[in-house]
Amino acid sequence: MPLTLNPRAEGLAVSGIRQFFNQLVDYPDAINLTIGQPDFPTPEKVKRAGMDAIAADLTSYSHNAGLIELRQEIAAFFNDRYGLTYEAKSEIIVTNGASEALDSVFRTILDEGDEVIIPAPCYTGYVPIVGLNGGKPVLLNTSDTGLVPTADRLKTLITDKTKAILLNFPSNPTGVTISKEQMEPLVEELKQHEIFIISDEIYSENSFENKHESFASYPEIKDRTFLVQGLSKSHSMTGWRMGFLLGPEQYMAQVLKVHMYNSVCASLPSQHAAIEALKNNRDAPEEMNRAYKERRDFVYGKLVEMGLDVVKPKGAFYIFPSVAKYGMTSFEFATRLLKEGGVAAVPGSAFTEFGEGFLRISYAYSMPTLEQAMERMGEWIKNLEA
Repeated sequence: MPLTLNPRAEGLAVSGIRQFFNQLVDYPDAINLTIGQPDFPTPEKVKRAGMDAIAADLTSYSHNAGLIELRQEIAAFFNDRYGLTYEAKSEIIVTNGASEALDSVFRTILDEGDEVIIPAPCYTGYVPIVGLNGGKPVLLNTSDTGLVPTADRLKTLITDKTKAILLNFPSNPTGVTISKEQMEPLVEELKQHEIFIISDEIYSENSFENKHESFASYPEIKDRTFLVQGLSKSHSMTGWRMGFLLGPEQYMAQVLKVHMYNSVCASLPSQHAAIEALKNNRDAPEEMNRAYKERRDFVYGKLVEMGLDVVKPKGAFYIFPSVAKYGMTSFEFATRLLKEGGVAAVPGSAFTEFGEGFLRISYAYSMPTLEQAMERMGEWIKNLEA
């Protein structure tokens, strides 16, 4: 009898981002604007804390939930920054990046066939991770509502099979944030249903215009809200794999068991680096955000000059112009932009069907790189319209 594999795993496809990124090997002179990777180094003091931990042989296991010193710093940070109160010992888990936090939550809450509502366009990892854990992704279209979900549309998607909603603001791929005025109708609808709220706020420290608003700040839903955060974007620590999961004690006790059997604990040197990041380097995102805002304003202005319809992002480091007017699929548009224009960006279709007609551009690149890329793209669009 032949060996078989999990059909959920076999059904996975390589993310649209990576599919397009992998084409770059054939175009070595193209300018790459595809990856959401901060181009800043990890702050020096944070790096030193990690190196000091290694030198001191602090390389063993920690408590499954993470060092209590780190969990206390996480609790203090969220209280100081966002006015959120969490118990360090029982309501915080340190994870191997935000991705593992999401996976641990879904492993804990999902039964076969449970539905998870996801506003879309959305990050490429969301739909697969729900499916891998037996859930059914239900997409909430935001492509025609300013890239922000509405309560009316949410209401139509909630069924007796709905287990959770997965939210992400500031958003990857759109860079859109959500205001308190936009959140309140959603919260009003959500509080009427017994469903979990999973709020991926990994870009919260990369909010440019106004203070970030968290779904966890609403008492009426906090008792079933999981807050996902980390240091990958705020402190340019993607490879350190430092994620945080915060949530109600009665559910976190179950998530901790899943996390324990999945990965035991997060890297200890990375945990010591994270303590330094939260304790003494909270201003690191502000320095990066100044550069991101300059880049955003430049790219946004150039896209408008090109005649593209685009929402000005207020967070993260992505911009999501519409290219629908050119009468081709987003994949075809991005492919021609790469081959003929020498610029690589991600087709919106990589972010579900509701991203079709858009293009994701990452501006986590230096100004000289962005200037050259926008010049190339502008010339290519002129020729396209000629």
